[in-house]
Amino acid sequence: MSTTLNERLGGRSIVFGDDVNTDVIIPGRYLISIDPVELGSHAFEPLGPDVQAKLAQSPVVVGGRNFGCGSAREQAATCLIGVGVKAVVARSYSRVFFRNAINTGLVAVECPAAVDAIQEGDDVWVDYAAGLVTVGDQSYPFAPFPPVLQEILEAGGLIEHLMKKFAKEKN
Repeated sequence: MSTTLNERLGGRSIVFGDDVNTDVIIPGRYLISIDPVELGSHAFEPLGPDVQAKLAQSPVVVGGRNFGCGSAREQAATCLIGVGVKAVVARSYSRVFFRNAINTGLVAVECPAAVDAIQEGDDVWVDYAAGLVTVGDQSYPFAPFPPVLQEILEAGGLIEHLMKKFAKEKN
């Protein structure tokens, strides 16, 4: 997962409501895998094949309050990466899901105003350095990520970030 992200990313959106649970994002029976692509093939499986087909065409997931609540499973973030999601925009997150997203290189931003404006299928663009979510011709601000979180995302996740940091310190 060591791909470098652009600070502005996005595309077509898929919209979910409040309290999207990690058991819905990736059912527990698939937690034996750590492969993002394999996990991604099961993302949102409990909601049916129509939702999975939309998800596969939607690089931006939009959620309501408490997105990623439930079990503390890193695979909930990695499965979204595996299915091609580039960013999640929500009203709020479970703290564990938010940190797992950043640690795995998945952009996750809180922007309630943007969530209110987004309709399913809208093109949504997230600039995590500038702190903007753009929907159509409207932009909605959120607190930009601090430099260290930007570095983690640009490295492709926390492990990749630390490996680069330690390699640099070693030289």
